[in-house]
Amino acid sequence: MSSTAPPRASDPQLRSGLVCAVAAHTMWGLLPLYWRLLNMVPSAQLVCHRIIWSSLLLLVVVPLLVRGGKQGGVSELFAALRSGRVWAVYAAAAGMISLNWFAFIWAVNHDRVLEASLGYYINPLLNVLLGVLLLGERLRSSQWTAVGIAAVGVAVMAIAGGGLPWVALVMASTFAVYGLVKKKAPLPSLAGLMLETVILLFPALAFVVLAESRGVGAFGHHGLGADGLMIGGGFLTVLPLALFAIAARRVPLSTIGVLQYVGPTLQFFVGAVLLGEPFGGARLIGFACVWSGLLLYLFSLRPTRQRQPTAPPASPTPESPTPESPTPESPALQPALVRLAARTPAAELDSPRSEPAASPRSRA
Repeated sequence: MSSTAPPRASDPQLRSGLVCAVAAHTMWGLLPLYWRLLNMVPSAQLVCHRIIWSSLLLLVVVPLLVRGGKQGGVSELFAALRSGRVWAVYAAAAGMISLNWFAFIWAVNHDRVLEASLGYYINPLLNVLLGVLLLGERLRSSQWTAVGIAAVGVAVMAIAGGGLPWVALVMASTFAVYGLVKKKAPLPSLAGLMLETVILLFPALAFVVLAESRGVGAFGHHGLGADGLMIGGGFLTVLPLALFAIAARRVPLSTIGVLQYVGPTLQFFVGAVLLGEPFGGARLIGFACVWSGLLLYLFSLRPTRQRQPTAPPASPTPESPTPESPTPESPALQPALVRLAARTPAAELDSPRSEPAASPRSRA
């Protein structure tokens, strides 16, 4: 039986893929610090500028990639654009990503970065529930226990805080639905994000023009530095997604599944340490429950070895050499986190759909 050997740590493709993956998740994790520099700009306008500038950038970059035979190629892209179903899928995805971006930026500008990070920790478990409710998937008892422990954590924070952590729930739910919708999306990651931002481009432009006509516009009224940061927000939306797309083709899916927690962990560090948001008491208990539930779920995904019947060893003969013993290159069982990574769209929203060759977080 032939098999494909797992990538080795010395493989240049694997090393470069790991660098791209870590860089992408680090950018997503530190993005709150960037948006914090623009806290004088209303959140809705920041989202609109993010849409506008990322859309313009993608309208330049994606056609160049398509002409080079990447991102699906010219014929595949135009065939997809002629389908009403494709436009409907990406319109739904665009609605989810815009809500996710708004919740994230609002959280950053209102000192709730910890809640934003909580949303990304909850997201994989919410994906599990969507799989059960909408796709008819079944969970083992340990997996139901994991979801229940995380729900207890959310309930603790809701009771102690006088209300649900709605920012985390909005971010987790919009990201989960985004991932569910993207399962039907035929385009590669950057081409898909281009279509999503193009769908949102004219509403975003109209909102910015309306704000300017009412004298509350931000662009051009807070100095060149702020204008440059608003434009740069589009670049910082596209760059991590492009790096993630490269990583998804070169790094095993199980590794991608583990690295997806780099972003929210960095966001947690930014909120609790760098920005000094309160963390203790009920919030500490709530986070501990969510983390425990997540770890229990990851543990439940470990593959179980099944003993295979073995034939009695054949006596070696000059015409029949002794069979070789198994080697590290023999077929391996499915990696422990593949199922979880496959459920979680690999971005802000700001976690993206991976390239078809690798398989979906656009992320915050």
